[in-house]
Amino acid sequence: MEVCFFCFSFSVSAMQMQEWLRSLRPSGDGVGKSEVLDIRSLLPSLPSSFSFSSLSLSSPSLIGLGAVASLTVYWLVTRPRPIRPPCDLQAQSVPVQGDSCCRRSALLKDDNLLDFYHEDTKTVYDVFQRGLRIAGEGPCLGFRKPGEPYQWISYKEVAERAQVLGSGLLAKRCLIQPNSNQFVGIFAQNRAEWTIAELACYTFSMAVVPLYDTLGLEAIVHILKLAEISLVICDQEEKAACLMGNKEKGLTPALSCLVLFNPVSTALVERGKNCGVEVLHLSQIMPPQPQDLAVVCFTSGTTGTIHFIFQNILNLQMEFMSEHVTMFCHGARVGFYQGDISLLMDDIKTLKPTFFPVVPRIINRIYDKILGSVTSPLRRAILHYAVRRKQAELSSGIVRNNSVWDRLVFNKIQASLGGNVRFILTASAPISPTVLSFLRAALGCLIFEGYGQTECTAGCTFSMPGDWSAGHVGAPLPCARVKLTDIPDMNYYAKNGKGEICVQGPSVFQGYLHDQERTAEALDSEGWLHTGDVGQWLPNGTLQIIDRKKHIFKLSQGEYIAPEKIENVYMRCVPVLQVFVHGEHLQSYLIGIVVPDPEVFVGWVKGKGIVGSYEELCQNPVKDLYLHPEMFSVSNGLLTPTLKSRRVELCKVFSEQIQRMYSKAD
Repeated sequence: MEVCFFCFSFSVSAMQMQEWLRSLRPSGDGVGKSEVLDIRSLLPSLPSSFSFSSLSLSSPSLIGLGAVASLTVYWLVTRPRPIRPPCDLQAQSVPVQGDSCCRRSALLKDDNLLDFYHEDTKTVYDVFQRGLRIAGEGPCLGFRKPGEPYQWISYKEVAERAQVLGSGLLAKRCLIQPNSNQFVGIFAQNRAEWTIAELACYTFSMAVVPLYDTLGLEAIVHILKLAEISLVICDQEEKAACLMGNKEKGLTPALSCLVLFNPVSTALVERGKNCGVEVLHLSQIMPPQPQDLAVVCFTSGTTGTIHFIFQNILNLQMEFMSEHVTMFCHGARVGFYQGDISLLMDDIKTLKPTFFPVVPRIINRIYDKILGSVTSPLRRAILHYAVRRKQAELSSGIVRNNSVWDRLVFNKIQASLGGNVRFILTASAPISPTVLSFLRAALGCLIFEGYGQTECTAGCTFSMPGDWSAGHVGAPLPCARVKLTDIPDMNYYAKNGKGEICVQGPSVFQGYLHDQERTAEALDSEGWLHTGDVGQWLPNGTLQIIDRKKHIFKLSQGEYIAPEKIENVYMRCVPVLQVFVHGEHLQSYLIGIVVPDPEVFVGWVKGKGIVGSYEELCQNPVKDLYLHPEMFSVSNGLLTPTLKSRRVELCKVFSEQIQRMYSKAD
């Protein structure tokens, strides 16, 4: 199994993955009893006195009958078989103690939640050790240079490097002593060394604090001060120099050691000596309890405020916050991208992953590219007919990529992702049922949708294997209870099966670091995490996300608006790449900031009789809309690392355009 692991942080629970893999295995039993019965059912009823020896058939007739019989048996043996769901798809979750508002997974025997799936994997350290026992000298971490194939580091070598790095950090006295309250910062892109450094911390019971340059200098300083971090591991000298500058200004007094993946210059080493920071190269450096702290994550959400998340080792084992951790448990190999997002598709084609975690924004782009590439009416008609035929198979539980439609229509689409993808996980934002159903047919692989947030270690619900319907986020995972609570202001009541989604279980976080007030807002006295999302239970026990409690506002006439729902509708418009919907309580209508798709927009408006370059067209006035030629991105601070809109920042950046649009109407 190969995994494409780059800038997205999603994965699969160990239990769900094992069930998928079991369902994908061929039976290996040849023609079973059911096949024999099928063969008999094809034969007409014959009198008991009938004997084949009494027939007088010519040789060509006998050969023809033999050929028909052979083809029939071949079809029965090789025909696609539906995936067997692990539970009744019409009852995927069950009420907890008779309360229909609170539900748990139907995969559980009783109301007791699942703490550990494997008895020998109760910590993240145990997870990797299990993968080491399974794979041994097998490939673990993959990386590549431009134009070269992937190079692989084995499980055994990764374990040895992690052991050496962790003990080396202690020997260099960069850290006081190994314990779960000792925080180690990692300021680097996703790469093999990142994972080795992470495992080194887990090996010696230290907690990891991920840092990202997209946060900005102010946020990084806040993180280092709040967590009192003394050691940061970096990939590039530029990042180390930035951190050292903060130390020189007295902003991060606790910082005392920097360890770099890349080569270190003498000048940086000398600069560090002058401000009390030891600078080391990785080459110079060279089991915890379930309740111990493993990671201190931060979540900026869409408000721009940094919040620290306590995740204990039990959290990580139970959930899929870190996809590579789950992959390691099964001895899979994880491939990293080159670090350049523009080369991502080339990396995917080279790696040929079998598991592909991806955010809905990327899935939407794939969908739009497919439809945009089909221009002639005939080809479009063939595409939609092929999709309908594949969707008919999906409704019967059959998922495959070797049908005649795959060979004739979908092979190039599947090849763009390497050709080996067996299942895809999408989460972090809503995805259109139309898009999800289309790509399940076109890609010919399992596509699962999950729901959760950082505070519940990423996931609390997950779509069930065998259920290929769309429009919901699945049933509760075996490690979580999910209930709905009343939101009177929005007219949502749990008794009607609608309300705010709350989560309870071992996967829920411990709280925000040094912020009791925020922790009390998120966690109630019974340990329920209030997500701020609004959901409803469907008749089959799955959860559907229908609204957002936090991102709503009221217009002057008293109408409540959920802007994200409107944005998702506009995003399905062909020439629209990104959109931000805004409203104010003193105004009676909405306005929007739209980024047109540069690959589609010019041709689209030309078909409507308007000609011009992309930049010229964006300058044309549109009622209640401002056309912006530059994409919202993580680098310009308008998207979160999970590619969600930073609504506060968008309001600030486009404040002038927003006021201008409202003033024109006035």
